[in-house]
Amino acid sequence: MQLIYPVHLTPAEEGGYLVSFRNFPEAHSEGEDRADALEQASDCLEEALALYMRERRRIPEPSAPQRGEYLVGPGSLMAAKTALYIALAKSGMSQRDLARAIGTTPAGVQRLLDPRHMSRHDQFDAAMRALGRRVTLSVETAA
Repeated sequence: MQLIYPVHLTPAEEGGYLVSFRNFPEAHSEGEDRADALEQASDCLEEALALYMRERRRIPEPSAPQRGEYLVGPGSLMAAKTALYIALAKSGMSQRDLARAIGTTPAGVQRLLDPRHMSRHDQFDAAMRALGRRVTLSVETAA
């Protein structure tokens, strides 16, 4: 699962760019130039993902990019938390069941899902294994 979403940049009247997402209609930001707008888009995406997780909403699948759109993703920690959130929801397993499966408490699983908590990647590996998944990392050239 890749959490790379299309973003639309619209030139602003006062200069810079306005940022919007088709997959997250409530997510908007802006940047002074294209590079800043794309950086702000990544931060905005993280906030949108965090909001959906806090409100226990379904995370939308990324749409295919349309002509003129750019692709952005969250940072690696937020991507791991979001992927775990999605995998847990699809599994039908409760947080309590996952906690038992990985030898932690329900509060430990809640911390793994908390966008504001600094979690270790080995904890995600264990949780994903318990859900029949594995974590991989991809590194790409920045746009």
